[in-house]
Amino acid sequence: MTLSTADHSSSPPRVEIPRVYNAAADLIERHLAAGRGDKLAYVDDAGSTRYAALAERVNRFGSSLGTLGLEPEHRVMIAMLDGIDWPTAFLGAIKVGVIPIAANTLLTTPDYEFMLNDSRARVLFVSDALWPQFAPLLAERAKRLPWLRHVVVSGADAHGELAFKDLLARGAPTCSTASTLADDACFWLYSSGSTGTPKGTVHVHSSPILTAELYARPVLGLREDDVVFSAAKLFFAYGLGNALWFPLAVGATTVLMAERPTPQAVFKRLTERKPTIFYGVPTLFAALLASPEFPKREALNLRICTSAGEALPIEIGRRWKEKTGVDILDGIGSTEMLHIFLSNRADALRYGTTGKAVPGYALKLVDEQGNAVAQGELGELLISGPTSAAYYWNNRVKSRATFEGAWTRSGDKYLQDADGYYVYGGRADDMLKVSGIWVSPAEVESALISHESVLEAAVVGAEDESKLVKPKAFIVLKQGHTAGDALAEALKQHVKDKLAPYKYPRWVEFVGELPKTATGKIQRFKLRS
Repeated sequence: MTLSTADHSSSPPRVEIPRVYNAAADLIERHLAAGRGDKLAYVDDAGSTRYAALAERVNRFGSSLGTLGLEPEHRVMIAMLDGIDWPTAFLGAIKVGVIPIAANTLLTTPDYEFMLNDSRARVLFVSDALWPQFAPLLAERAKRLPWLRHVVVSGADAHGELAFKDLLARGAPTCSTASTLADDACFWLYSSGSTGTPKGTVHVHSSPILTAELYARPVLGLREDDVVFSAAKLFFAYGLGNALWFPLAVGATTVLMAERPTPQAVFKRLTERKPTIFYGVPTLFAALLASPEFPKREALNLRICTSAGEALPIEIGRRWKEKTGVDILDGIGSTEMLHIFLSNRADALRYGTTGKAVPGYALKLVDEQGNAVAQGELGELLISGPTSAAYYWNNRVKSRATFEGAWTRSGDKYLQDADGYYVYGGRADDMLKVSGIWVSPAEVESALISHESVLEAAVVGAEDESKLVKPKAFIVLKQGHTAGDALAEALKQHVKDKLAPYKYPRWVEFVGELPKTATGKIQRFKLRS
């Protein structure tokens, strides 16, 4: 693989990927060739792993898969918490041509049953801590999981199955690389299910390095001396790039955290591990800012923060900068495009927007008939770029509806302002027509979040007594604020003061939490129902 040294600020780097190409071999072996074998690659809850040791783990894992009867193009599922075993399994499978499927670790037993059978995975790699979610299935595996042949458990208790450490011990410290092609299927990600049943999204070998060379290097300026920490987990497309493709592309050090990203857990890593780059989502940034334990600025070592998953409210970005002295670069990516294709930049940041296209990607906004919309008008965002997924597994109808030649439909509504910045308008299926005019829930939510009492807000459509659709707000309050009719009326007036009057929520319902996917996206379809 070769990379030109063109000016990244004005044009995308030209990445030339050979026809025969293996993503895992490239991302691992480049460090040995560059003399980085003793450089720290990963730090997890149990210890640290250097690049040479990571390479050996990947080889041992890959070479051991044949003992399980696995061959190239067979599929395996990884349902493990973030730790060194995760990249070991993922990259080890890819190196020998086996296709890993990254599974969301916060799903239910029926979800896992669907995914294992839909994918026809031959082997399940699962963390000991997640065993309770799989135990009911595995007790009846012959009946409920006809494709599954082996279970391998990472952690202290193997539950009578093969232990991950024992599988590694079977392998050799060297391993041949499968002669995969750049366009071969490399790995799968299941969509987050924010709008219903998840879909198996198939990505090819060339895509990981392209996300790093088109976004991580030129937009983030990622360097070998960076320490990165992603609160978004490895099973999530955003987290997978943050904590695997990107640091491995440049030789950076990555902090992994198995537990859920509570404020206390995140602050512990930010202050003890001193990451220079922190990747979060709007929900988490809001929770961190609301915590009384927020560390002092001098306890941090941040130079870049990023946000994705949902649009970042202006107020959260502003308050984060006040607290830390570091801006949040808001961007948008998708499971289908693998990582961020539209983003703010440190030298061209505008809160309240998602920035501009990442060099190497083309964007267009279209109406319901597929025609380009005028500047300043809402349209559905379509993306063209080299990291688009190949297709959805066993779902031809959805594949044809999403992947249209060179273009991929995002399902997101945007408008482009006079300066070329893209402003988020919500999911296409979340838009409300109020008094004959389209209203973006995201715009109303942003106005609500700017109120001092509001931690989170979600807006959906609800019918009034005349069966007309009007905005309804679900509100999570910050600590120390009390729900009540007076506050509800104050919030309505607050929105009226900031937006056109017809956009204010006619109803305000206070809730303890909002329904979300494991990746932090609000599941508005659940609120509507």
